[in-house]
Amino acid sequence: MGKKQRPGGTPATVVLEKTGTAFTLHSYEHDPAVASYGEEAAQALGTAPERVFKTLVADIDGVLAVAVVPVTGALDLKALASATGGKRAAMADPAAAERTTGYVRGGISPLGQRKQLRTVVDSSALDHDTVFVSAGKRGLEVELAPQDLVKLTSAGTAPIGRAARAS
Repeated sequence: MGKKQRPGGTPATVVLEKTGTAFTLHSYEHDPAVASYGEEAAQALGTAPERVFKTLVADIDGVLAVAVVPVTGALDLKALASATGGKRAAMADPAAAERTTGYVRGGISPLGQRKQLRTVVDSSALDHDTVFVSAGKRGLEVELAPQDLVKLTSAGTAPIGRAARAS
């Protein structure tokens, strides 16, 4: 069975369709000059930014893992390490993250990765009926129930996000 995608399809949307998961696809015009992909998505889609989650790849004791946290804050690396039973976590090398997931930075989806990495979703996702995550390319977001996101990625949930520091 081939990996045929319909036009505009991504590995993330293929997984969602194949599993019969309810989702809504949202696209918007991505501005390459923007600093925060997630905040851009929230603004472009007119949704509360705490419902939009970014997918980050971290290195935990030499093993890559995925963290899904609200775009309104940052990843707490110590909390991520603790949630996975690891000792030290650091952000992964961007090239390694892209190579391992099969997605480009700013478009990494927790779904349909080339190699399924251990995933932890920030527990705040469960406070919402639906959340938004990257659908696998910049300018494309998928909205789905957080329980479906956790199930499809075999994720754990833990408080791994922290509020952004005021500047």
